[in-house]
Amino acid sequence: MPFLEEKDKDTIRDIFKELTNPVKLINFTQELECQFCKETREIMEKVSALSDKISLEVYNFQLDKEKVAQFRVDKIPATAVLGSRDYGLRIYGIPSGYEFASFLETLVFVSKGESDLSQKTKDKMKTLTKPLHLQVFVTPT
Repeated sequence: MPFLEEKDKDTIRDIFKELTNPVKLINFTQELECQFCKETREIMEKVSALSDKISLEVYNFQLDKEKVAQFRVDKIPATAVLGSRDYGLRIYGIPSGYEFASFLETLVFVSKGESDLSQKTKDKMKTLTKPLHLQVFVTPT
């Protein structure tokens, strides 16, 4: 059974009508000893094929050390999501199941260069004086 049925692709294409600017997915993978690397790369390939506003670059985590350092990736599978700039968004693991909808929503937000954060939250963030490393863990369990 394919990952995306034709009706799913149509739904995703409808979501991608909201994309306003290009999004670049940069996937870090390796062929051996990486659970879900192959599947994650395949998801990125299938999703990026559904919109001309989404491009994909794939790098080997072991061989492409310069890119690994550039995007500060420390584990795989990993995908950097870039819009008009690098917002620091990294998705570690496979965005499937419940996480897939969040992944699609992330692509739309990055394309628009906006978030759904309240103005109060945005104002509070402007008061930060040091870099902040924020991690969000998503799991259905």
